[in-house]
Amino acid sequence: MGYLTTHVLDSAHGCPGSEIPVALYRISDTRRELIHTTLTNDDGRCDQPVLEGEDFKKGVYELVFSVGSYYRRRGVELPEPAFLDDVVLRFGIADEDEHYHVPLLISPYSYSTYRGS
Repeated sequence: MGYLTTHVLDSAHGCPGSEIPVALYRISDTRRELIHTTLTNDDGRCDQPVLEGEDFKKGVYELVFSVGSYYRRRGVELPEPAFLDDVVLRFGIADEDEHYHVPLLISPYSYSTYRGS
């Protein structure tokens, strides 16, 4: 069976994004269902896969990273409202036997992602 992992790198400070709240939602035509919440660890990774086992199904998902709270905790002055507060990544899982890794690179004013390995 496949599984989903993620990690966060803070490119503004050159370090892992630690203690960032992450929420995973399954998206359908009629609803957005919260499946899992976690925090990144000191290495910017989650201690467990964000999605695995019987819950790992083909479909559309959203990872929501609360980066605004992370930067505020670091003492970064952000405007109100912050340019980036929650970063929402919507992506598809097409193969239930694959490992999907969705990393996030952040700064207070930009982000990027890709399908990693």
